[in-house]
Amino acid sequence: MNTNSKIWVRIALINLCIVATLGTIMRYKIGFAFPYLDQKYLQEAHSHFAFTGWITHSLYFLIVILFRNNLPAIREKIYQRLILINLLCAYGMLISFLCQGYGPVSIFISVLSILTGYVFAFFGMKDASRLPSDHPAKNWIKAALFFSILSTFGTFSLAYMATNTTFNETAYLGSIYFFLHFQYNGWFLFGCMALFMDRIKHIISAPDQVRYSFWLFFLAGIPAYFLSTLWANLPLWLYVFVVIAAFLQVIGWALIIRMLRPVFDQLKLLFHKPALVFMLIIALAFTFKLFLQLGSTVPAISKLAFGFRPIVIAYLHLVLLLIVSMFLLTFMYSTALFYQTKKTRVALSMFASGVILNEIVLATQGIGAFSYTIIPFANEILFAIALILLTSSILLAASQLKAG
Repeated sequence: MNTNSKIWVRIALINLCIVATLGTIMRYKIGFAFPYLDQKYLQEAHSHFAFTGWITHSLYFLIVILFRNNLPAIREKIYQRLILINLLCAYGMLISFLCQGYGPVSIFISVLSILTGYVFAFFGMKDASRLPSDHPAKNWIKAALFFSILSTFGTFSLAYMATNTTFNETAYLGSIYFFLHFQYNGWFLFGCMALFMDRIKHIISAPDQVRYSFWLFFLAGIPAYFLSTLWANLPLWLYVFVVIAAFLQVIGWALIIRMLRPVFDQLKLLFHKPALVFMLIIALAFTFKLFLQLGSTVPAISKLAFGFRPIVIAYLHLVLLLIVSMFLLTFMYSTALFYQTKKTRVALSMFASGVILNEIVLATQGIGAFSYTIIPFANEILFAIALILLTSSILLAASQLKAG
């Protein structure tokens, strides 16, 4: 394994520990007295660092590894510098958002991070175009980088409203959901799919199904944004496109499952236990997510869901933790980017258990919110689960640092 790859993996795991630490502090402040940090600033630092320092950092170096393994030569020095600049921006946002929330310093660093992403996307697009035309990850990488750029328009809109002290609730929520949608369902989803397709490229027996699946997900990408804005009373013609987009994603996922079924025995050779078990859990969670989106096209359900914060938080954690974060960790483990020790397996299993428990409690809390039922000790339970996630992430990082 390339020396730089080892360094980036370890930094990614340390960053995951920081994300878990911030999440634990936030959970503690909800259930207990802790006056020293502003909860809103904590939330902003937590989300920005999770996106930039953990997920984007991981996708960057994993995509670079993909290029390195499939192309005769890449702009290695440029990529390494961009990854480093992205990391510096992530730490800058971590500190500035903790200190001032949305302010001049945090906005400046956020813009610098966005510009870094533009440069990475420029070189990434060029190298993705150099991949063989039949490489199953080629289109997924291009789309991931495209959506990463598109998502930043939501950030610019939020920054404009923050610096001009103007506030329009519809525009504010629309900008937030715009950024989140094209990060979660664009950059993160397509980036992870690109990595997965590259991993299984030698066992794909139905390349046409992969291609059709990509186009279904890609064509649904932009109209699916409006799944997050159904509360805004969309015109009928736009609502029809939203419903179609939700169905297209389900069909696209069904094609991938159909493609994988005949080669499941070969898939087991690529993803040994416990990686295979984790992948199956991730696939089940992703299936659940797509059907939740389909259900949300019913206006009454959409308004009800978006009217309760626990439902929104449960959905965001479903994607960020159970699907994206678990995929990245499982992928790194299965491709030997992790030292595969017993401690690593225990830490990964512990983290996965914490993620699943977290989602169960959040979902229960969300369902209870429909009838305004308070779940006893929910905040204390979530804090305990946050400690599990923090402990397991520390153990995971320690297993890699010590092993090296």
